[in-house]
Amino acid sequence: MSVHDEKILILDFGSQTTQLIARRIREQKVYSEIHPYTMSLDQLRALNPSGIVLSGGPASVYDDDAPISDPAIFELGIPILGICYGAQLMMHQLGGRVEQAKSREFGKAELSVTDTSALFAGITPAPAQHQVWMSHGDRIEEIAPGFLVTATSANSPCAALRHEEKPFVAVQFHPEVAHTLIGTDLLKNFIFSLCHCKPTWTMDSFIEATVAEIKAKVGADKVICALSGGVDSSVVAAMVHRAIGSQLTCIYVNNGLMRTGESESVLKFFREKTDLHVIDINAEAYFLEQLENIADPEEKRKRIGYGFIKIFEEEAGKLGEVKYLAQGTLYPDVIESVVFRGKAPIKSHHNVGGLPERMKLALIEPLRELFKDEVRELGLTLGLPEEAIYRQPFPGPGLGIRIMGAVTEERLTILRQADVIVLDEMKSSGWYRKVWQSFAVLLPIQTVGVMGDVRTYEHVIAIRSVDSRDAMTADWSQLPYDLLGRISTRIINEVRGVNRVVYDISSKPPSTIEWE
Repeated sequence: MSVHDEKILILDFGSQTTQLIARRIREQKVYSEIHPYTMSLDQLRALNPSGIVLSGGPASVYDDDAPISDPAIFELGIPILGICYGAQLMMHQLGGRVEQAKSREFGKAELSVTDTSALFAGITPAPAQHQVWMSHGDRIEEIAPGFLVTATSANSPCAALRHEEKPFVAVQFHPEVAHTLIGTDLLKNFIFSLCHCKPTWTMDSFIEATVAEIKAKVGADKVICALSGGVDSSVVAAMVHRAIGSQLTCIYVNNGLMRTGESESVLKFFREKTDLHVIDINAEAYFLEQLENIADPEEKRKRIGYGFIKIFEEEAGKLGEVKYLAQGTLYPDVIESVVFRGKAPIKSHHNVGGLPERMKLALIEPLRELFKDEVRELGLTLGLPEEAIYRQPFPGPGLGIRIMGAVTEERLTILRQADVIVLDEMKSSGWYRKVWQSFAVLLPIQTVGVMGDVRTYEHVIAIRSVDSRDAMTADWSQLPYDLLGRISTRIINEVRGVNRVVYDISSKPPSTIEWE
């Protein structure tokens, strides 16, 4: 049996937390894949899944253009779990009724379990209350034939259901999010009790399968890897190098948007501590020219993305016939760049929505379905040193998206100096490894101040520090006041042109981690 013979498929109906479902399943060492809800029955059969999950989504099942999967999936004899929209779709397709709710349910809710079989095996029944996370404006008003209600909440009389004879279960809430305290237990019951999977999928097995896939795809062709020095590109480079060795050439592009000393330290690390073949390109002037007078964040991201691809294709031409570009795209990049059912993306990441449609190089993206913490685990398993794995994330567009408004040499200098201070104080205080990410942002405003009894009218720096597991959601870090005070004092005293420092206390959502 191969490492992927047992798998659970997730049909995606557009939920922002769909990938979390896959992540939670993988945490149980069971392989999981996400596919669009439009997947054909033949394609689904060919994958031979052990179970199917119908994800949540923003639509209503009774809409004329509602996303609908093939109802024949319920005739395959495979265990199926419907989550939120997926639960409503299951009821809708099997003969139940879903309507707009009089009272919507968003956020934490109390669940009363009335049936402790199947999904709720081992869960304490009512009158105990279990915290779950709801996010819906519709509700199931009439259950489909053969189903029983297994849990209720104040606004959802059918908060969970199971079929009396078939392996179908449904929940109105989201078991994949951390706010549903019994979520892991419910998913384990689905994975192991209903789907009868075994916990055999590990990072070792992921490496084995991915290396084999890269070898089969590439054959004897050459690959270039976009190497930034960050965790993602470092792990991709190590993975591809394990698969094809000397057929890989890594390219580091200094786009002029890096932090102080970043390019020098990245090149030193890879040349002294790895076996990778790395060439470096200084393209500072080119990128600054492309960004001149460009203030719109989407346009900045796309110009940076196009610039990278232009340079990679030029360098590939110098190496002979190169067919592939390997890059460190992660799932959070993908999901924020996606246009689902006509809705605008959150932002176009330079390596996803920022790519030109007619790119000459084919992509190799072995991390496309992984989260950052999974990538770190993968990197350690591959043998990369901790100094490469536990760096805080740094965006591909660099400081270009931490300068609000147009990018200029003067504004880059100000931000670089401020950022050095933030990182220096975070590391010396011991907080650098405690948080997910910490950095400075240059705002597009100036404010009045007084320095040396003289009126000033200068720039504002915002400090951003967040705690997260996977970059899909994040909370602002509650840094000590004395640490924030030291950062503020140093920036105002040491960075010429700044007279005010503010701290960003917004979470994701509704904000994003980066400001652009």
